[in-house]
Amino acid sequence: MNLSPLSAISPIDGRYHKATSELAEYFSEAALIKYRVYVEIEYFISLCELPLPQLSNFDKGKFGALRSLYLKFDNLDAEAVKEIEKTTNHDVKAVEYFIKDEFSKLDLDEFKEFIHFGLTSQDINNTAIPHSFKLAIENSYIPALNELGEELKKRVSEWSEIPMLAHTHGQPASPTRLGKELQVFIERIEAQLVQLRTIPFSAKFGGATGNFNAHYISYPKVDWIAFANRFVNFGLKLNRSQFTTQIEHYDNFAAHCDALKRINNILIDLNRDMWSYISMNYFKQQIKAGEVGSSAMPHKVNPIDFENSEGNLGLANAIFEHLAAKLPISRLQRDLTDSTVLRNIGVPLAHTLIAIKSTVRGLKKLLINKDAIKADLEANWSVVAEAIQTVLRREGYPNPYEALKELTRTNSGVNQKTISQFVDTLDVSEEVKSELKAVSPFNYTGL
Repeated sequence: MNLSPLSAISPIDGRYHKATSELAEYFSEAALIKYRVYVEIEYFISLCELPLPQLSNFDKGKFGALRSLYLKFDNLDAEAVKEIEKTTNHDVKAVEYFIKDEFSKLDLDEFKEFIHFGLTSQDINNTAIPHSFKLAIENSYIPALNELGEELKKRVSEWSEIPMLAHTHGQPASPTRLGKELQVFIERIEAQLVQLRTIPFSAKFGGATGNFNAHYISYPKVDWIAFANRFVNFGLKLNRSQFTTQIEHYDNFAAHCDALKRINNILIDLNRDMWSYISMNYFKQQIKAGEVGSSAMPHKVNPIDFENSEGNLGLANAIFEHLAAKLPISRLQRDLTDSTVLRNIGVPLAHTLIAIKSTVRGLKKLLINKDAIKADLEANWSVVAEAIQTVLRREGYPNPYEALKELTRTNSGVNQKTISQFVDTLDVSEEVKSELKAVSPFNYTGL
């Protein structure tokens, strides 16, 4: 059976294929092979810039043809590499042999042994994967998160002056403004995004155990550390770790995972709040023709976008957590556990992308129900007790908290009339009484 959205085991490539297909450019098997070819070719070109006698007569006019190997890399090329891998049973060695075959086609056989010169497979994997991860964050993740932020900002602007009953511990609390409550999430997301952007995309490049053993024994006069720093930091635009084993430390990679997980937690919080507001009837949802909310209850319009997002964020965070906890740990100079785990980096990012797009879709469906919000405020005049007792404190009135506590905890209910009657009993000036009577759940919203 050919792989299709209907035959895929994972819903990432199945049910949610449209939402995640853009990530194939960074995390598919073909993409990984392409980025390995990219690193190998750029490494060879960088070697040609060194004073190595064996490469001194390489025609630099051929650099363009070499770069075409990754710039024009397609599925047929990926299949050719996989065919070689059937014999080598080693994915990076298969890439090396593929490039050697291409060198032969370009009549460059005498230079073939400088492909993958002095390297181990992790010099390729620990540069190719951070490179693709960086591109995915910059080109897919951040734009998606920015779109969500812009959608929130539209709602903040639209709803900035709408008073709303707040709830702390699930109970009525001092009123707020709807726009401000969404601004909270904008601030949180933007703050974490700043932190995410400060984390380097680290890479390892230094031979079998990180010491340039093979490089140094072959060309002891070359400053291989300076060469590697130039190649990785400026050529690949990554951040080369200076002292490594066979593999990258993954500490900064773990930091990326933790940062992404924190942002996801903020989005879970947002989803749950929007779900709760919908359940409280503060929002209705736009009805799409032909769409079914429940297979049994025709009246229902469920908050499925926020629920879908929350579920996918949970899956993403479980994998981010495992990657962050596992990858920095490796036995002695390396074991293979990082390799099999690292291949899955696209999975949590895909679940995150699905979630972000679902939240955006949910936000776009929201229709504010001002009547329900107003009714909730009208039914909870007791929340102005905080305002009254605080003004009374200012006036030096004795035990104002206790007086308001007795009033607002009665079972008979509190409304505008009972508040006004209570104020009339207070031994304060008429000016203060007027000030207190002017307070309502609709205007006691602070700054």
